[in-house]
Formats: sequence, structure tokens, C-alpha cells
Amino acid sequence: MTNDRSFLRLTTKNHVGWLEFNRPPVSAFTRAMVDETHDAIAATLADPEVRVVVLASAVERYFSAGADLHAFKDIGRDGMRGWAERCHDIVRLLRRSPKPLLAAINGTAVGGGLEMTLYCDLRFAATDARLGQPEINIGFIPPIATTQALARLIDRPRAIRYLYDGDLVPAAEALDWGLLDELVEPATLRSRVQAYGEELAAKSPSALAAIRRTITLGGGMSFDDGLAYELETVVDLAGTSDFAEGVDAFLAKRQPTWKRA
Repeated sequence: MTNDRSFLRLTTKNHVGWLEFNRPPVSAFTRAMVDETHDAIAATLADPEVRVVVLASAVERYFSAGADLHAFKDIGRDGMRGWAERCHDIVRLLRRSPKPLLAAINGTAVGGGLEMTLYCDLRFAATDARLGQPEINIGFIPPIATTQALARLIDRPRAIRYLYDGDLVPAAEALDWGLLDELVEPATLRSRVQAYGEELAAKSPSALAAIRRTITLGGGMSFDDGLAYELETVVDLAGTSDFAEGVDAFLAKRQPTWKRA
């Protein structure tokens, strides 16, 4: 099933929902595209047919070109506050997602679209992809909570140099940093991510959500608070039908049938 919006393409196949940036020629973000992206993510997360979400691009050679700078002309403080707050709403949606989030990064990936992938669980990229945060070149910083995400993902020294330089980084180097998780030949990027998404879609939704929650949210707590959060999550899982089914299926040596929304 495919649902084309003004600036996005939404496709669902075998319970893997693809949300693809689609504003040719380079998928540069306007405020309308930011708003549409927020609403599309919310709708996809609420869709019971979607068990895994993929952020990707429908534009050849460009994952994202960041903001359309025409939108920043004379934007002012109030306008930028509204833009950044909406971007932070997207971050909250992604961080609190109960569904696994994957990224399929192709071509040139800079700015806002790339920043959203920082909140995905795994980032797959084409071997010829190039990644960058060039905001320093316009006297700005990435506004999608990227300063916070990068410091946690690739550590402070690497993150600050990456943002200071504003250069495009080859995919192989980004993999070494931990900014990417797997490189794939460009022609097979979509099929690889789809296949992995289907593997996840076959697993227990409650267990997947618990893993995301305890690592994504619990990982920002102190160790003792995270330990307490994990304990309550374990206790809650023990009361789910998925846990009972998983144990029964293992003992009976059969495949489990998970509860679906």
C-alpha cells in the first residue's frame, strides 16, 4: 500500500512501514514539510498494520538536503522558535516510539532529515552515501536535538569536531564512528532494510517496545534509576500474553503466536 502526501511517500509492505522524504530535487525541508513529517510519523506509529518503521528517501541521490534556506530568510527569533519546537516534537515522537525504527540512508544526507535518523535503532546506509551537518557554514547549529544525540552516540570529542568542521563524511568513516550500523551496496539497500524489518515484525511487539523503552529512555537515567526502570518493565512483561505465549511455545517446541494490536 502506498500513500503519497505532498512531501512524503508512505508505503507499507509485510508490516514494514516506509516513510520516505519526497521533495525533489534534493528533499530540502520547508516548514510545511516539517509539519507533514511530524504528522506522518504520528500516523505511522498509530497504524496497527505497521510493526516496524523505516525513515528513507524517495529521491535518487539525496536522502535529505536539510532546510530549504529560503524558509530561513528573515525567519526571526519567534519563527525559529516555532520551527525548532516542531522539530523537537518529532524527536519526542521518535524517542517514545514503541515500534522499532530503522533508517535507510542513500546518497547525500545532511541536515534535518539525517538528524531524524539519530533516533532510529539501526542506521543502514549505501556504501556511497555521504553524511554531514553543515549548519556551521550558515552560522547555525542543528535544531533537531542533534547536539544532545550526537554527544551520546559518538561521544563529545567526535561530535564537537563533526559539527565544528561541517564537512561531508564518507559512509565508511561514519561507520567507524558508530554513526552508522551497516553499509549496503546502493542497489540492495532497500531490500536489505525491508528484510531486516520483516525479521523484527515477526517478533513480540511488547518485548520490542520494552527493549526500546529501557535502552532509549532508561539509558539517559542514572544507573540506579535505570535499574529500577528495568525492574518495573520486567515485572510488567511477566504479566503480558506475549510472555506466557513465548514460554508455552518454547516448552512445546513450536513457533509462538504473538498478540497484535
